[in-house]
Amino acid sequence: MVTLNKIYTRTGDDGTTGLVGGMRIKKNAVRVAAYGDIDELNSHLGLCVTLSADLSFASLSHKLAIIQNELFDIGSELACPTGSANQSIPSTTSEQVDRLESWIDDLNIDLPTLKSFVLPGGTLLNAQLHIGRAVCRRCERSVLDLHESEPVNEHTRHYLNRLSDLLFVMSRAAAALAGSKEFLWVPGASRPSKS
Repeated sequence: MVTLNKIYTRTGDDGTTGLVGGMRIKKNAVRVAAYGDIDELNSHLGLCVTLSADLSFASLSHKLAIIQNELFDIGSELACPTGSANQSIPSTTSEQVDRLESWIDDLNIDLPTLKSFVLPGGTLLNAQLHIGRAVCRRCERSVLDLHESEPVNEHTRHYLNRLSDLLFVMSRAAAALAGSKEFLWVPGASRPSKS
């Protein structure tokens, strides 16, 4: 387990950060951007957990709490230099991806069929889940950028892809649970009419 007694170390003042195992790399390296984006996503989902708990949406809150822990695992996995196997850091598995898919299917079964894209909003939780979805897509892009130069666990890549889909379905489910209507994209609806 990690022990954090001292929060600042001054070792990053030179623009570098430490990976698992002690190797130092630049803070703007692709690897750091990837796990930094994961950390940002986790923070957004923390707000979603709080909002869903406040609304007594226990099932959503429980799932999101599991995802938060797994995102921390993914961040730790990405903070390991290529080739350094650290047995204490769990790797993402296909079973975790399968579980996300089953959650998508379970949540989606009672939702109305979509006839257009959904615009974020309607409730605070719905909007925040959409922010999480968009940030998750950025995480996926960052991890793919890293994968172009160093191998990244394929299950991690698949997990992020499924997670963005799950967050979309969760946003719809949150609107339904709140009794809020969904706002659908109407292409060209805001264009002024020609007179």
